[in-house]
Amino acid sequence: MEFNRIRELLDRYWDGTSSLEEEEVLRNFFSTDRKDLPADLKEVQPLFGYFAAEADIPVPAFPDIATLIAQAPPKRVVRTMAWHHWMKYAAILLMAVGVGYSARQFQIRHETVLAERSMEEDTYDDPKEAFAATQKALALLSRNLNKGTSQVQKLSYFNEAAEKIRAN
Repeated sequence: MEFNRIRELLDRYWDGTSSLEEEEVLRNFFSTDRKDLPADLKEVQPLFGYFAAEADIPVPAFPDIATLIAQAPPKRVVRTMAWHHWMKYAAILLMAVGVGYSARQFQIRHETVLAERSMEEDTYDDPKEAFAATQKALALLSRNLNKGTSQVQKLSYFNEAAEKIRAN
């Protein structure tokens, strides 16, 4: 009779519909060492023995979280300052100085080249010497031009002679 009631309680226990009092009855039943248990209940007995053995192990007490927080050392406040990232600003400043220096060097070199060119173009300081040199250069050009004109005139005589021969 008692075994049938235990079976009913076990069925409710496996279904998850048993109450706490019914589970306590099952624990008490299986905690006693019974030799006359039927085979189906003998299978369940070690499980409840395990539960009873585990229930005897004390649960470690956890300290209160508020106490732990109160005992924790205060956190160090880290302040960031604007000059903390000074390397960025130094890099930007160096780049600006480098670009400015390069631009200034380019301008100086450009002015130097222009000055050298202007010095080469102005070969005479005295205007009279420059005028005399210009007259001399123009006379030379005129002479060579006249020489070329006489050669072209000879060529035109040759062309006229060639046309007369072709015409005959």
